[in-house]
Amino acid sequence: MDSGFYAACTALMSKTEALESVANNLANVNTSGYRAQRNQFSSILANASASGSSPLNLAVNNYGVLGGTRLDLSQGSLQKTGNDLDFAIDGSGFFVVQTTGGRMYTRSGNFQVSAKGQLITAEGDPVLGDKGVIDVSGGKVHVGTDGTISVNGAVAARLKVVDFAATTKLAATGKTYYSAPEEAEIEPKQASVEQGVIEASNVNPVSTAVELINVQRQAEMMQRALTLFNSDLDKTATEDLPRVTS
Repeated sequence: MDSGFYAACTALMSKTEALESVANNLANVNTSGYRAQRNQFSSILANASASGSSPLNLAVNNYGVLGGTRLDLSQGSLQKTGNDLDFAIDGSGFFVVQTTGGRMYTRSGNFQVSAKGQLITAEGDPVLGDKGVIDVSGGKVHVGTDGTISVNGAVAARLKVVDFAATTKLAATGKTYYSAPEEAEIEPKQASVEQGVIEASNVNPVSTAVELINVQRQAEMMQRALTLFNSDLDKTATEDLPRVTS
């Protein structure tokens, strides 16, 4: 009884947390450069050292928990916009952004020009080049596939595009910013910069909607299981225990 109750309770907590991440993915299906968060589940075997545990007892005590999420780094589709300040990375890597909280990394390249003539993100943070903040004031901007930025034909800077080893854990900060140790930056193996293009979110709306429905159903099943366990516990407390103590 107790094992089933706690297993159902743990499963409900895991599914509730999973619902939040799936719903967040679905909410950002139209956010350029967004990277989906994928749920990773693990299991905890309670009383694993208990002697004489039967296969059924071990199964009942095997609690599923949400072990965390991982960042899906697969590329989203590239969509042409015709805007000279829209950039996308075809391949691996991230644009580097200077924020008040330090260096951040993004795949969202819907950039703008600030009142100071600097290249900035939609959030207003400067985009970094090989020599720091990029000045694009004074004319038409052109970007080469290697990230070289020219203004009216004169080279102004080169976009800083970096990548990370597969073992580096990137943490989501906001919708399209990601943080990582600066010393973990490496040169991307294959990356070219496209101008007049935006990278769409890599969230598949259809499969994510189906996933959301499945997780909701699983959470509802755990809620019903907890209700049944509560009913049995109430019955035991009100009917069976008085007979034992009388």
